[in-house]
Amino acid sequence: MQRELSERVEKPSHFYIKTMLKDDLRNWIEEYLKDTDYELITLNVSAGNDILVEVDRLAGVDVDFCAELNRFLVEKIEAYLQLLPEGKRDLDYSLEVGSVSLTDPFKTKMQYEKNLGHDVEVLIEGKKLRGQLVSVDEETFSVDVEEKVAVEGKKRKETQIVTKTWRYDEPKYVKYDLKF
Repeated sequence: MQRELSERVEKPSHFYIKTMLKDDLRNWIEEYLKDTDYELITLNVSAGNDILVEVDRLAGVDVDFCAELNRFLVEKIEAYLQLLPEGKRDLDYSLEVGSVSLTDPFKTKMQYEKNLGHDVEVLIEGKKLRGQLVSVDEETFSVDVEEKVAVEGKKRKETQIVTKTWRYDEPKYVKYDLKF
């Protein structure tokens, strides 16, 4: 039993490699993005070593930038794999570098800023609300939504625009309201 335990420690598992690689990937990406106006939005490494990197910026994402980042990361990953013990170097992986999907929920303040003035969908307390994103600050964002409100002297509620403000962590999600 003692011998088996020491052999397991000497041979890194795929989980260990995945964890170490993800930490290194994040550092490499942040290093690459450091002097740009791009932000890392998503970094996922699956159990099958499928690597997904999504970036965004206020001015939109340039496909050539994604291709350059992809090449940079391939070089870093290949150098990383050469440091692994013999037999672990041929680790299969796939790498996808791109922009965030238009229908993905916002994850950073910059994405809220990018969508100021656009229609968004907010899921909060089990209700979907749709409206225009009208303000963004360090801690909150505001959306103008249509709401039926009681008006004094009238029997029926009237539809009015009401500004709702939430902290970023309150809604389950906020995303661009894609309309056709």
